[in-house]
Amino acid sequence: MNFFLETLQVILLSFWYNLESLIYLVVPRKKKNISGELVLITGAGSGIGRLMAQEFAALGAVLVLWDINEEGMKETVRLLKSSGASRVHHFVCDCSDKKEVYRVAEQVKREVGDISILVNNAGIVTGKKFMDSPDSLIEKTMEVNTMAHFWTYKAFLPAMIANNHGHLVSIASSAGLIGVNGLADYCASKFAAVGFAESVGLELLATGKDGIKTTIVCPYFINTGMFDGCQSKWPRLLPILNAEAVAKKIVHAVLTDQVFLLLPKSMYFIAGLKNIMSTKQGLLLGGYLGAFNLMDTFRGRSKKQE
Repeated sequence: MNFFLETLQVILLSFWYNLESLIYLVVPRKKKNISGELVLITGAGSGIGRLMAQEFAALGAVLVLWDINEEGMKETVRLLKSSGASRVHHFVCDCSDKKEVYRVAEQVKREVGDISILVNNAGIVTGKKFMDSPDSLIEKTMEVNTMAHFWTYKAFLPAMIANNHGHLVSIASSAGLIGVNGLADYCASKFAAVGFAESVGLELLATGKDGIKTTIVCPYFINTGMFDGCQSKWPRLLPILNAEAVAKKIVHAVLTDQVFLLLPKSMYFIAGLKNIMSTKQGLLLGGYLGAFNLMDTFRGRSKKQE
């Protein structure tokens, strides 16, 4: 196909895709049925990991829960079973340890089966300025927030590829789209998580595995305790997100094969502006939104919450 025809094709398809997006603003997208699907959620012992497990269980999915915190995970199992879920499996796993990820993954495949929906949700934050962060904490942040995604994909993606069926969900962050003062290692880990998930999604499409979907979630701060103490300068524009609402929106994004989910909706506009603004304008906007002081009052989770 020559240059003229390919260019015309791109123009026409772009018009159609934009029209399609406008239609979906008023017409709900069709939801897929995930009853019986094997859903693995890392970091399922608390926060949105636990809440997503409850949402998936209500849809008839088989749950496989991973967490390093056994007590928290057992509480998630108790809550799921008390609400009627019967197909729940849980495994203690330190997602920062590659060997342990591979070992527990093999155990899951033997005892439960091949995972068809993988939710990489486990995450940590140091909450320290870069020069105040011990090397060990920086390494742990990258291991949990980024490298664990590599190892879980390696473990569970082959079966999805063989069946051309599955869904990869990356719980990243708006800090994976825009740098934030005081979150250097966290931002680096989340930028990497976004880039990794997007790249693997494209790789799957390029090899004809269009039955494997990707959802990348980039929320602002969520009220799970992970970012306790942080305050939003303009809460009407960038509110601290409700964890229950976030979990519901993530599951809805999976059911409708939504590739990117930014929360709140204002993040779509802010992230878009970042890419077209001059550096000085970007810094001006960052100051206006309070991005330079978000972490000044950070406390994080207490030991009891963990």
